[in-house]
Amino acid sequence: MIIVSDRICDFFSWFFRVGGITLWPFIIVRKETSQKTIRHEKIHIAQYNELLVIGFLLIYFFEWIYNIFHYDFKSAYRMIRFEKEAYANSKHPEYLCYRKHYAWRKL
Repeated sequence: MIIVSDRICDFFSWFFRVGGITLWPFIIVRKETSQKTIRHEKIHIAQYNELLVIGFLLIYFFEWIYNIFHYDFKSAYRMIRFEKEAYANSKHPEYLCYRKHYAWRKL
């Protein structure tokens, strides 16, 4: 389910401007969000589903905390393997049709 809310995106814009966020099972985006951003967030839904939500959250936050010690906040976020997969493939409209399970593990 996609929710359009600038207010919620602003709430999560602590370190940089958030254009969209996935809080399983919801995708929350800004009014002016592109289809590329929505595809990015849909990739996260697939990742959440593979890891039964809690696994996704544990890995995501562990990697982000680990990366903070090696990079600035935005780079720490971009180095999370889930984000790498989503950014690398959000420009491909059919990616979720041929995506292999656990594709994020190869990044």
